[in-house]
Amino acid sequence: MIPPKTQIRPEGLNAIIVAVLATIVFALLGFGVLSLIGLVLTILVLNFFRDPERVVPDDPDVVVAPADGKVVKTCIMSDPITGEDRQAVCIFMNVFNVHVNRMPVRGTIEAIKYFPGKFFNASLDKASRDNERCAWLIRDEHGQEWTMVQIAGLVARRIVCLAEKGDSLNRGERYGLIKFGSRVDLYIPRGYEVTTVNGEKVLAGQSIIARKSK
Repeated sequence: MIPPKTQIRPEGLNAIIVAVLATIVFALLGFGVLSLIGLVLTILVLNFFRDPERVVPDDPDVVVAPADGKVVKTCIMSDPITGEDRQAVCIFMNVFNVHVNRMPVRGTIEAIKYFPGKFFNASLDKASRDNERCAWLIRDEHGQEWTMVQIAGLVARRIVCLAEKGDSLNRGERYGLIKFGSRVDLYIPRGYEVTTVNGEKVLAGQSIIARKSK
């Protein structure tokens, strides 16, 4: 068996370099407290941009979490792209979670829509409609449409897209990330039953949050 590996996202290199350099400068100048703060920040930034490998379930009927974090809401919500009322699972990521987002199902990116907005706490209900966000429309291998929405939060100010319109991705494959705390809402088509509950902690690409109805 191949042991799991954790890598660091290249999108975080600038922040990591700044934190390391600041720590070194403070230490050379003899600023003990500031160098200690810089060391702690360096560790936090390294932790934030980690990207561990995940074991993706091979059951074709399951849906995996698109983000690490805590499920804060499961209910019927209006899809921001199609306008339909759909089952939605909302996952909140704090600054200690992995922030790489992964595909919940195998499919093709049909559209990417950006919504400018504010930066309220991403765990609040109004974040889904008021915050800066990026919505992804996916068509799965059975022709059904899914919508994922990356939502910037109180601290998060940068949504990074790792995929483009027209890309076909496997379930569990990386498609983007959000820097420093945020949320992902997944809108699920008919024919699936949500299996997760509010308060559950999930792992992107690995935890099962819904299953095809029998």
